[in-house]
Amino acid sequence: MRSIQGYVQLSFAMATVGSTVVAGKWMADIGPFTANALRLGIALPAFVLALRWSRQTIPRLCRHDRWLLVAQAAAGSVGFTAFLLLGLRLTSAATAGVITGTLPVVALLLSVLLLGERPGWRAWLAVVLAAGGVLYMTAGAQGGSSLEGNLLVGAAVVCEGIFILLNRRLRRPLSPLVLSTVLVALGLIASLIPAAIELLAAPQLPTEALLGAVYYAFVPTFAGFIAWYAGSARVGANEVSLFTAVAPLAAMVLSVVLLGETLSERQFVGAGFVVAAIVFQALQRK
Repeated sequence: MRSIQGYVQLSFAMATVGSTVVAGKWMADIGPFTANALRLGIALPAFVLALRWSRQTIPRLCRHDRWLLVAQAAAGSVGFTAFLLLGLRLTSAATAGVITGTLPVVALLLSVLLLGERPGWRAWLAVVLAAGGVLYMTAGAQGGSSLEGNLLVGAAVVCEGIFILLNRRLRRPLSPLVLSTVLVALGLIASLIPAAIELLAAPQLPTEALLGAVYYAFVPTFAGFIAWYAGSARVGANEVSLFTAVAPLAAMVLSVVLLGETLSERQFVGAGFVVAAIVFQALQRK
């Protein structure tokens, strides 16, 4: 029963990750920093309340860790969302969902290039499968997709991969809740000035964009975080990584149901390769 609860929580968490591309489509008409400031500003009080409820506190950190957290916030809390929203203006949500699903493989590749790690052959097969799936899908960009949009979404994934690597360089480990609260706060601070400039140029905030920001803040950013770590506590580490495959599949389904997009054969094939890559990487971790 404990494992089943974990499976449900992990599936829900990854489904919310997939749904970020739908929320991003709703927010695509406003500036990326404005959208990011909205979702972080809405999510921050929820994280602070959760921190107080759990009786956790933010510890005193050394200068190295403080600057590392600033870099993490720039890459993960700001860079990822900004590039994703810009990319979603030019590509379909389904395609963007598949590309963001390559995050575990991109993080692995960055660890090889930047940290000199030496993964096994299954990990390299995962890299080839993920790259092949995305290239095949991008080569025949159609159904609202474009090469420029796909590259911007790819840049978002690289930002998130850098965020993951930087987290491994912290000298003082932080609990997931503490880390998330700090990064949400830093990301909000970093987004305020660019958001103000965007609002001066285009002060309109469509209702759909506001609803998208509220959803992004409470569901993927907060509820998804809680569900992921709750599920991870109930399921073995090897099984946890397999559930990241739910994200690109959820993105494709939700893009059809909520946005009315039409899926192409290339998108199906690309998603299949990306899911296979995630499975092979999970086997490598095992």
